[in-house]
Amino acid sequence: MDKNMEERMFQMHAEVCKSMANPTRLKIMNLLREGEKSVEELRKRLKLPKANLSQHLSILRQRRIVAARREGLNVYYKCANSKMLKACEILREVLMEQLADGGRLGKWINKGEK
Repeated sequence: MDKNMEERMFQMHAEVCKSMANPTRLKIMNLLREGEKSVEELRKRLKLPKANLSQHLSILRQRRIVAARREGLNVYYKCANSKMLKACEILREVLMEQLADGGRLGKWINKGEK
């Protein structure tokens, strides 16, 4: 891979990570692990105002993390690439291992709050 391509890849990677650096968006992705969901179902399960949910879905859609389809008046979302769900799952496993390993995750989180 040439330097320009590699640089572009790092930039894209950072943008995707930035998009995922939000607890609400992580919750959306967690729900989409179960399969496609309507905006209304996501709204009810997350207990979010529709405008707020739409903003989060828009960011995920712009980064092509989720895909949308319209059916009548309803819009349905799904994960655009199952590897994204796999990446989230792997990170959650690492965090769970850290939690089990003497609570290091809690110490790390508290450090970030100072």
